[in-house]
Amino acid sequence: MLHITSPVRRIAVRAAAATLLAAGLLIPATAQAAPVGGTAPTLSPDAATALAAEIDSAGVYLDNAGKTVVTVTDGASADRVRAAGGVARLVTRSGAQLKGATAELDRLARISGTSWYVDPISNQVVVTADSTVTGSKLAKLKAVTDRLGDTVRVEITAGTLSPTISGGQAIYGGNSRCSLGFNVRNSAGVYFFLTAGHCTNISSSWYASSGGGNFIGTRTGTSFPGNDYGIVRYDSTIAHPGNVYLYNGSYQDIVSAGNATVNQTVYRSGSTTGLRSGRVLGTGATVNYPQGTVTGLIRTNVCAEGGDSGGSLFAGTVALGLTSGGSGNCSSGGTTYFQPVTEPLSVYGVSVY
Repeated sequence: MLHITSPVRRIAVRAAAATLLAAGLLIPATAQAAPVGGTAPTLSPDAATALAAEIDSAGVYLDNAGKTVVTVTDGASADRVRAAGGVARLVTRSGAQLKGATAELDRLARISGTSWYVDPISNQVVVTADSTVTGSKLAKLKAVTDRLGDTVRVEITAGTLSPTISGGQAIYGGNSRCSLGFNVRNSAGVYFFLTAGHCTNISSSWYASSGGGNFIGTRTGTSFPGNDYGIVRYDSTIAHPGNVYLYNGSYQDIVSAGNATVNQTVYRSGSTTGLRSGRVLGTGATVNYPQGTVTGLIRTNVCAEGGDSGGSLFAGTVALGLTSGGSGNCSSGGTTYFQPVTEPLSVYGVSVY
């Protein structure tokens, strides 16, 4: 019996890999202010995110000691953060100001080859443009970012932004190969797996071998662009344990799903480049792929290559995301975006196990 684990061994639905490698600042970053307050924090990242929404914070992140930091613009908000057991950091821009900047980018700068996200550490919106953003496209982007001033920071990358996908083996649909993300089930005990939507868009039937061998199951949902997730129902006797393969002969059990936090250490497992680690750079990122815009993504400095699409992003036993796209490679490094896994779990009414 073929043993399918999360993620399946090698992905490939051939299209180029690309996410954005930061280089060349066009606008200087704002200097960071010192933390306010000093009690030992007990505030969880999820609780901090909820509090941040109440006080119009520009964001939450983990410092290098693993403490939860909430950005604030006034003393009263700092007091609330400290009272809740968190660390407050005084910054110049509120959440509403940065959301206003991203709304302007959304309205006027949806240009293929660009992306943006709110960076709570620099208290700015980071805009990235790849090598295809030249001439009139670059002029259009610059017209918007110039008007926003130092609320935004523009980075230029030599790569090309596209979904991470390539042709090959592992889970097959049509003439393409992708990585399995997480095995899931619904309340009726029916089993499925999640992967990238730019993979499940390709075919309704999925196999564990090339040429249509070892049928796995049938696609029951897909969403790309806009989102980047899809779900396949197991229609075979292939084993599907609730874990992630670590490419060293061992597996990581996955028991829950959660949200990523800026500066959190995370791991990605994918069939082309195996297990890789890095940190979360941002959440809620907008990426303008050639195929269309995807919003709400997790941005990381974890590398990925073609064939890693759909693979698992996790921290310990917690599922976090599905590999979407990026640029660079695992030799020189790169930036990779992930679809948060909590969204498809909610949309499809399934859970990890």
